[in-house]
Amino acid sequence: MGTVAEQFVQVLRQAGVERIYGVVGDSLNPVVDAVRRTGGIDWVQVRNEEAGAFAAAAEAQVTGRLAVCAGSCGPGNTHLVQGLYDAHRSRAPVLALASQIPSPQIGTDFFQETHPERLFTECAGFCEVIGTAEQMPRVLRVAVQRAIGGPGVSVVVLPGDVAQLRVSQEAGPHDFLTQPGTLHPPADQVSELAVALNAAEKVMLFCGAGVRGAHEEVMSLAARTLAPVGHALRGKEWIQYDNPYDVGMSGLLGYGACYEATREADLLVLLGTDFPYDEFLPGARTVQVDHDAGSLGRRTPLELAVHGDVGETLRAVLPDVRQKQDRRYLDRMLERHLKALDNVVDAYTRDIEHHVPIHPEYVADVLDELAGDDTVFTVDTGMCNVWAARYLTPNGRRRVIGSFRHGSMANALPHAIGAQFAAPGRQVVSLSGDGGLGMLLGELLTVRDHDLPVKIVVFNNSSLGMVKLEMLVDGLPDFGTDYPFTDYAAIATAMGVEAVTVRSPSEVREALGTALEAPGPYLVDVVTDPNVLSIPPRITGEQVKGFAKAASKVVLSGGVGRMIDMARANLRNIPRP
Repeated sequence: MGTVAEQFVQVLRQAGVERIYGVVGDSLNPVVDAVRRTGGIDWVQVRNEEAGAFAAAAEAQVTGRLAVCAGSCGPGNTHLVQGLYDAHRSRAPVLALASQIPSPQIGTDFFQETHPERLFTECAGFCEVIGTAEQMPRVLRVAVQRAIGGPGVSVVVLPGDVAQLRVSQEAGPHDFLTQPGTLHPPADQVSELAVALNAAEKVMLFCGAGVRGAHEEVMSLAARTLAPVGHALRGKEWIQYDNPYDVGMSGLLGYGACYEATREADLLVLLGTDFPYDEFLPGARTVQVDHDAGSLGRRTPLELAVHGDVGETLRAVLPDVRQKQDRRYLDRMLERHLKALDNVVDAYTRDIEHHVPIHPEYVADVLDELAGDDTVFTVDTGMCNVWAARYLTPNGRRRVIGSFRHGSMANALPHAIGAQFAAPGRQVVSLSGDGGLGMLLGELLTVRDHDLPVKIVVFNNSSLGMVKLEMLVDGLPDFGTDYPFTDYAAIATAMGVEAVTVRSPSEVREALGTALEAPGPYLVDVVTDPNVLSIPPRITGEQVKGFAKAASKVVLSGGVGRMIDMARANLRNIPRP
């Protein structure tokens, strides 16, 4: 009947798992050997277990299916922590195998002893130890189903000696629930939502990642209520495209009229968002619709909480929502949105093709233009989030993946690795900051080892740009944020990855085009301006006191890419008397 390790891998195959990301080592060896001898599943050797966890998180987000990572005892599995936090907070179905020291040694302060069952409880919905062969396969199946059903992270702790034990029972066939059901809201909550929508004169819709698959329903509700539609960063890819009611994004990286529309609304409707920055919310006159009951009312007091899938809820309520006639609020917000974009776009487009060091906005804008219609973009935390928010144009097929909830550095390249494994036929582009790339630089070797056609665009400003900005808006001198220039193209070339350094704006388009057309991995190291987001002099000291204040939407209001074209088109659609 085989060993625990063999049965472990068998159960993963039953769950549709095709690979495990990790670094081989002692206590993991029985499982790695079982992978070697099992068809349909591979071991993906990364250079740091942290990268393996990030890669699994991205694979799970691209496919919607379970992804797996592993770490050996002690330091091996503790490296997983950042990636698992990111996966759990992103609601990515990930299973982590944390192997353990020999079970007789637990509790003796043995070499590399840690207690993973304690360590991972905060970044996982399920974390249990398999200490006997008799616990298989049931405990692992529970872990798999909890990860899929959460969705989120499950961790299984397995001592190396237990992995080698003979199992006492066959695993047998098993059908995992891989597609959770759709939650229908209670009828009384739907009725109350209709009453609230009909009573309000100025309705505003604010959307998060939970509107995925509900674009048509949100547009129908906006048309019925004449509501401006804004979004959080994670909602951008699902709601901004083909949206005649778009007023931009709120939050620390916000732009346009979203913040103003939120404040002026009689009724703010939060749709599928757990938007964490409560200072950007009005604190009153708010309705929230979410399939996760635990998210309802977590960020702001609610007049009505609706527990249900966004699409199902809107389909249920739309027949009872009356058509509003007064467009003044919507039109005013659309006009304000265009004005907000017009006021900032000129400073970041005038003579931009001759500016040295290169404006990072220009790089992102050209990349957006050249990249494919179904490209998966992965973006580092920091200023790369700004460029993604402002310049990557969604269309319903593109994906943008980042550590948007956990905010970890160094996520973009390992995320790209997992995305490329998950979708080998799609273009995958990593927008890497030089700080993030440097932190997990060894993963360039992973890209090379597996010949992954990932394109890595490095925004190389020799600075931790977002940290510098945080210091400046807090009135502090930037300190410890700058470092000597590093030639990442030379490093990549030495590692066996094609690469080029770009110092002139005139070289940007050709370099990016060459990279995107290359059959294998390619790194474009763009030397960008570290001072591109200096604070405008009109901002007062009180306004910039604290980065997490509404003034940050002014501080970071530079550059908006093709969104200004959509804003102009939307404004042309306003009926004229």
